[in-house]
Amino acid sequence: MAEGGSKMWSAFSVASALAAAALAKKAVDTTWTVATGKNPPENPADPDVDVWEAVSWAIVSGMAVGLARMLAQRRATSYYVRSTGHLPGQLAKDGK
Repeated sequence: MAEGGSKMWSAFSVASALAAAALAKKAVDTTWTVATGKNPPENPADPDVDVWEAVSWAIVSGMAVGLARMLAQRRATSYYVRSTGHLPGQLAKDGK
């Protein structure tokens, strides 16, 4: 089961992280629009975008997406442990 479980864990972990990132991006886009009255910058590297707007967008969106991915992967790990009784091989500590 180790190989099959490992592949299943990898797929589940990636899928949960991608879904969380997509949801977080949608939430941040909507929140940005409501808070600023403008759409989020399409390309923060564009010189026509104010530097502080670009910096703010990078901080807010990066933090939200990163946090959502981490929380989703923690939930996926918790589900995996409840289902199998052990951590996935990639997360198991040495000697356990």
